[in-house]
Amino acid sequence: MRAAVVGSLSLLLAVALAGFAGPVDGEDAATEEVAVLETSHGTMVLRFFAAEAPLTTANFKSLIRERFYDGLDFYRVVAGHVIQAGDGGESDHPTVKGEFGAHPHVTGAVGLARDVDPDSGSTEIYICHASRPHLDGRYAIFGLLVEGFDVLEAIGNVEVEERWDGEVAFHKPLEPVVIERAYLERRPLASE
Repeated sequence: MRAAVVGSLSLLLAVALAGFAGPVDGEDAATEEVAVLETSHGTMVLRFFAAEAPLTTANFKSLIRERFYDGLDFYRVVAGHVIQAGDGGESDHPTVKGEFGAHPHVTGAVGLARDVDPDSGSTEIYICHASRPHLDGRYAIFGLLVEGFDVLEAIGNVEVEERWDGEVAFHKPLEPVVIERAYLERRPLASE
């Protein structure tokens, strides 16, 4: 039993430290890893807040490496709120412990959606189409859009079919907005 606990803790620590690690051999310290989402409306580039949300960042990067998001669509688009993609809770991907509060919900903030359990986030990502301060401290913000604000604006304003699930808007685009390809790439460090 003790060996299993130690093994689990070692794995958790390794995942957490992945967000803090410096460059590995052959990588330039003046670069950082970013996510590139090539969509049917153009390309968006996301910078990570790995130090503040290491588990969420590591989870998202792992999903990208698995090509999980390739071919998925932004199935929820609420103008003035968020655009959202993921599996809708239909997969067995592991959940991530909530990492809340480090960054505000500004336009372009990238967060991990969840249900009422604060540790239930998994594959569902959202990008804020506008500032959403009422969400601050309630969801893990693990990245920020650094390129493709015009794409975010285009997606955020597509024509949708309005549907509600209780108090939650699940506005579905009439024409699919597809993430054709998601991948990780090293880029020069963004200035703070």
